[in-house]
Amino acid sequence: MTQSTAMPALFISHGSPDTAIAGTSAAAWLRTLAADLPRPRAIVVVSAHFEVTGGVAVSADPHPETIHDFGGFAPELYAIQYPAPGEPELARKIVRDLLKAGFNSRAMDKRGFDHGVWVPLTLIYPDAEIPVVSVSVDPRQGPEHHYRLGQVLSGLGGEGVLVIGSGSFTHNLGEAFKALRTGQRDIDVPEWVGAFTGWMNARLRDNDVAALLDYRRSAPHAVENHPTDEHLLPLYVAMGAAGEAGRASLVHDSAEFGVLAMTMWRFDHAMAEAAAG
Repeated sequence: MTQSTAMPALFISHGSPDTAIAGTSAAAWLRTLAADLPRPRAIVVVSAHFEVTGGVAVSADPHPETIHDFGGFAPELYAIQYPAPGEPELARKIVRDLLKAGFNSRAMDKRGFDHGVWVPLTLIYPDAEIPVVSVSVDPRQGPEHHYRLGQVLSGLGGEGVLVIGSGSFTHNLGEAFKALRTGQRDIDVPEWVGAFTGWMNARLRDNDVAALLDYRRSAPHAVENHPTDEHLLPLYVAMGAAGEAGRASLVHDSAEFGVLAMTMWRFDHAMAEAAAG
C-alpha cells in the first residue's frame, strides 16, 4: 500500500456496551466511519478491557470468540456475535516488533473479542470479514509507555492495517452509573467533565505531546474523570501509531449520561498526507 493510501490511527470512545444497539449519535457516527477510510486488510484494536500487567499480550487466535464481559443489559446484546477471523501471522509480527523495541511481549491464544473490540466494530464493519488482532494495555503503566507502544505500531498504517485505540475519553463509572439508573442518557455535561475534555482537545489539536503525557498532573479534574486511567491509555497508542508529526483531527464529540464523553479522534501520518498532497 502506498503512503498516499496509508491507514490513519483512530481513538474511539466505545461507551456503554449497549452502544452496539442504542440509537445514539456516537453509534450513528460509527456506522458512517468506514465510508471515510480505505478498506483495511486487517485491524489492530488496543482495548481498555484487555488488561495485562508486566508486558504486552497480542491475540493470536485464528478464530476468536465474542466475549460478553458485562452484566445487566438487554438480552439481545448477549446474542450479538462478531465472527471476524484473527490474523496469527500479523500477531506474531507485532510481538517480534515489540520485543525488538524492548517490550516484554507474547502472543496469546484463546483470547476473544471483549466489548471494547466488538462493540465499535459491529457498527463500523458489520460484515465481520476483516481480520482483527487485539493488543493489551498495562494498567500499571502510564501514557508514555502506551505512546511508545503506539510508535512500534506506526508502520502498520502503511501496510494497510487500521490501528484503533478503544477506550473512553472520560470514564468515571461511579458517576455514570448514577445517571444510568435514571435511564436518562441525554443530560447536561457537568463543568468538571467539560473542563477536562476541553483541555484534552486543545492539547491534541496543538500536538502538545508532553502536556498530554503528563495529563494526570496538568489537566483540570483529571483524576475525577479517570479515577483509573486504563480507558484513556488507548488514546496514547493511537497517537504514537501516527508518528511524532501525525496530524490529529477531532471527528466526533458527544456525551452520554453527562459524564461519559464519546469524543473520538483520527490521527493521520504526516508522510501519508504529504504524499497525498
